Amino acid sequence: MQKLTGKVALITGSDSGIGQATAIEMAKEGADIIVCYHTDKEGAEHTANEVKRLNRKAIVVRVDVSNEEEVEQVFETGIKEMGAVDILVNNAGVGGSGAKVADMSTADFDKTIRTNLYGTFFCCRNFIRHRRDRGGKGKIINVTSVHEEVVQAGMGDYCASKGAIRNLTRTLAIELGDAGINVNNIAPGMILTPMNQEALENKEVREEHSQHIPMKRPGNAHEIGKLAVFLASPDSDYVTGSSYFMDGGLSQNLGQGA
Repeated sequence: MQKLTGKVALITGSDSGIGQATAIEMAKEGADIIVCYHTDKEGAEHTANEVKRLNRKAIVVRVDVSNEEEVEQVFETGIKEMGAVDILVNNAGVGGSGAKVADMSTADFDKTIRTNLYGTFFCCRNFIRHRRDRGGKGKIINVTSVHEEVVQAGMGDYCASKGAIRNLTRTLAIELGDAGINVNNIAPGMILTPMNQEALENKEVREEHSQHIPMKRPGNAHEIGKLAVFLASPDSDYVTGSSYFMDGGLSQNLGQGA
């Protein structure tokens, strides 16, 4: 029996990379998908077509997760078209500015926090209200990063946003435990997606970066998607407030060479 039969998943940033792979892996397990995108409509339609090829339903909806009203609208549309939302995957996000804090503009910091943190907050809030109206139960999966725990110079905005999501997840796990709503993080390391475009396209860069990973290779998006399936399934009903680092051991390198 498929683990997610009869469930509907709303996945932000599902036009490419981890979001797209997660949508496909969940569809394989029986879920219908609300495919959310910001700019890449073609990528979102490709995701939807792959879901439909697996004989599951899919709709495509544009949303800027940093905009409170647009998030409310995407939930209204998804619920109207699909009947309910059982699973929320917060995957939409932007990378860091690359500037050190002293040189970082307020606009750059605000964009990262607004998209990564506020976007997750807006989506979680709408999902929780919807699930409570239906008597509870549900799954929230936040895609963070190893940088929710391991910081990096020049990434203050990104690390702050991901660290904040980690504590938001833990808070929600306490608040929602009695409602049967599970809230967990997936914290990827180096995954070959458009966010790692240079490593994706350049073999030498990819091999150089892989030397820092104990497993000596980057991950792929479908590996993340399969973990998301577990966290969305009944198999994870007693799991909440946890971060699952999927990084080939990268985050275990702290202190090496000291």
